[in-house]
Amino acid sequence: MHKLNFLTFILFASIIFGAFAQKDPQAKSLLDAVSKRYQNMNGMEGKFEYTFIHDKDDINQTNSGEVALKGNMYRLALPGQEIWNDGKTSWTLIKSNGFQEVTISEVDEEIEELTPSNVYNLYKKGYHYKLKGEKKMNGKNVQEVELTAENKGNQFQRIILYVDKDSNNIQGWKMWDNSGGVLDYQFKDLKTDADLPDTHFVFHKGEYPGVEIIDLR
Repeated sequence: MHKLNFLTFILFASIIFGAFAQKDPQAKSLLDAVSKRYQNMNGMEGKFEYTFIHDKDDINQTNSGEVALKGNMYRLALPGQEIWNDGKTSWTLIKSNGFQEVTISEVDEEIEELTPSNVYNLYKKGYHYKLKGEKKMNGKNVQEVELTAENKGNQFQRIILYVDKDSNNIQGWKMWDNSGGVLDYQFKDLKTDADLPDTHFVFHKGEYPGVEIIDLR
């Protein structure tokens, strides 16, 4: 009986320890604060640099872009491409050699995909998380929070968020996808007090004369 009780205690202790190791309370407290901050913003704008590395395919690319956020809405500008998303409709503009084409589609909330407006809430579903430590990034003290996927089928298996220790602003993130690619984002200019109207996240055809429209709704 004593042996059985001892084994039961060990098993129980292992379960409790494992749960805390997978869902670090300190990490959750920080992530909750970050999520609340971004959801309550009237708007955020930032410039960033991103690098994509895929050793197997011999890819090492660095580019820059701009992003704007407000709640579940976002606007993203990349070389040759721009995306507007107002939470219900998504417009993707492709520009190449003077040709412009925009594809319109409905936002499917059932499809779990990574977007600029949900990276701050990824931890809430499908990921374990823990604090890794602190480092300097662009002159700021940042805390590193590591997210690891609960399911091997997740597109991103590991994510590290870099959170400004003083402001709880995200300064960047690094992601490892399930094909061996690594994405590294770092903000170079961040404005968290932007007052952006909802129309900022809607495509306006009149501003792009001659654009070809492909409506998939």
